[in-house]
This record gives sequence, C-alpha cells and structure tokens, in this order.
Amino acid sequence: MSAQGIDPEVLELAHRVFDLARSGATEELAAYVDAGVPANLTNDKGDTLLILAAYHVHPGTVAALLARGADAGRVNDRGQTALAAAVFRQSAETVRALLDAGADPDGGGPSARDTAAFFVLPEMTALLEAARS
Repeated sequence: MSAQGIDPEVLELAHRVFDLARSGATEELAAYVDAGVPANLTNDKGDTLLILAAYHVHPGTVAALLARGADAGRVNDRGQTALAAAVFRQSAETVRALLDAGADPDGGGPSARDTAAFFVLPEMTALLEAARS
C-alpha cells in the first residue's frame, strides 16, 4: 500500500513514533506501544523502532521495546539488524540487551559479527564471543 492510501493522521503518528525511537524518548514511545502501536512497526525501509533506537544509541529505549515484544532478530530491507547497528555504534549496553533478548550475532548481512570484524571493534567482538558461552 502506498503512503497515499493511508490516512494522513496515521502517517503523522507513524512519523512521530519513529522520531521518538530515533531521539530516545523512551517513556513517550513506550506509552504509544502500550496503547497499541506495534512494537515491530517498520518504516518504508524495513527499519523497526528497535533498529532505529539501537542505531541512535538509546539503550533504555531498546530495553523498553524489547520488554514490549520487539523482535530482536528482525532484519530491515538492507539485511541489517538492531544488533549489527549497536555493534557499529559501539554501544555495549545495547549489544548486551539485544544478546540477552536472543539476538543472533550471525543474523542479517552484514551480521553483527561481520560488522565488528570489518570495523576492527575488539570490544564488540569480545561481547559477541561471550554470548557463545
């Protein structure tokens, strides 16, 4: 369905919710999800609220979304995951939260493990390796 077929108020709400994920407005975003906005809402690029929160380094928002059922393994249209985004941004707290929620270090493409290797991120590699234990 094209954006033209969607109620303008619904589009406005969706834009607002994605902006909340990007900015880390955890309480407000959680309230929207608690009121019925899907925790796995995706934008036109397949980015979920979780992927956006992880990429913009908001570990509290990531934790709130995971607590509300966000899929830690969801892949966007480019094959990216929230875990790979967190690794790229070197957010240890976000990486731990996603791993604890079952995110696969080898999921997506490039995977979180591939991202850590490509950008030579030894701390992130160590976190991912510790998840194997």
